[in-house]
Amino acid sequence: MAGLIEIIDLQKHFPGRGLFTGKKRKVRAVDGVSFTIAKKSIFGLVGESGCGKTTLSRALLYLDPPTAGSISFDSVRLGELRARELRNFRRRMQIVFQDPNSALDPKMRIDRSIAEGLINNGMAADRREERIIELLKLVGISPAHRSRYPHEFSGGQKQRIVIARALSMEPEFLVLDEPVSNLDVSIQAQIINLLLDLKEELSLTYLFISHDLNLVAYLSDTIAVMYQGRIVEQAATEELMSRPLHPYTLKLFSSVPGLKGERLLPDQDIEDGKSRGPVNISRVPAGGCPYFSQCPEGDSQCTESALELSDSGKGHLTACFKINTGVL
Repeated sequence: MAGLIEIIDLQKHFPGRGLFTGKKRKVRAVDGVSFTIAKKSIFGLVGESGCGKTTLSRALLYLDPPTAGSISFDSVRLGELRARELRNFRRRMQIVFQDPNSALDPKMRIDRSIAEGLINNGMAADRREERIIELLKLVGISPAHRSRYPHEFSGGQKQRIVIARALSMEPEFLVLDEPVSNLDVSIQAQIINLLLDLKEELSLTYLFISHDLNLVAYLSDTIAVMYQGRIVEQAATEELMSRPLHPYTLKLFSSVPGLKGERLLPDQDIEDGKSRGPVNISRVPAGGCPYFSQCPEGDSQCTESALELSDSGKGHLTACFKINTGVL
């Protein structure tokens, strides 16, 4: 499948200060991320809260432009577009956020909320009304309720409305930033099935972001594992789920019922089985592997530099010296 999205060495830095020294320092929220998303596929991005997943998605859509690196959409480099060109181009890519309550204006009726983008695109009033009805039917909301306000809907219904609003631009690519994490489990399943149906019906491409490994595995064709702003492992879903390699991925597996890695989990010490405890920030090397302070196999080699993603076989990409030398 051809690549729709290509990200090369994406970086997003924020200014900050040291907690005790007060010295200026860069916060590397996204630090050299590269991957490609094939057309009509689902690319899953998984990692702990705070690892940079949402920052990456906002930079990808140029809602918060990246510090460095390149992003290409259908072979068009977004960073080379002028402001008006980018605004017009952005119709082809939309985002569904985690919290529908924050995404919808509580003082705006849902038909007006969905109509905003259509108005900006110059759609005639009579056609707008038809389009709103089509979109609501598409996501399973009765068009008879289109004059209601957000507080009159359940959480799942509000997320359906947010999805309808994103689809109003007829995008080819959707970023789904933890779209079901705020919903009850039973409602989560309904929204996930809706997203899968929409993907097939509208030939969409998804970037699905979550901290839930089971959910990402269920939906995705390819999974990338993110830790402290970097991709540490990436593979086809079946390959990664059957053969996780990176110590951090194994740690994620150990926290999910039914997904236990066969190798020693990274929060266990090789010699005495004692936990290393919380991360010691002073042990994290400036230019080294970000997972060094928690890795049971970490040594001086890991403090000197951070390995780029390399193929460990079958297109299984990992960023770990020990895997490629046969230690893990």
